[in-house]
Amino acid sequence: MIKVQVVKNNDIIESISVTGHSGYSEAGSDIVCASVSSICITTVNAIVRLDNNAIEYKEADGMLKVEVNSHSEVIDTLIFNMVELLSELANDYKNYIKIIK
Repeated sequence: MIKVQVVKNNDIIESISVTGHSGYSEAGSDIVCASVSSICITTVNAIVRLDNNAIEYKEADGMLKVEVNSHSEVIDTLIFNMVELLSELANDYKNYIKIIK
């Protein structure tokens, strides 16, 4: 199962940790894993292009950790959108992804 840990401070997202593998299907054909990866990497890439110092992130097999260093309307909107997209995916695939807020 993929677990998404969201840490907030006064309703502002400070960090997101995505760990695990969905187990929905075999590697290479797992649509849940591919969707999570696409959502996360697209968001991280967009933020880095806007402000390289806004976040720090680490990634490895089955793990992504994003720490928000600076907040702006755009950065916070992108991070919030990432969590919302992952939440929608978790609603559709309850046995494969879990959001922890």
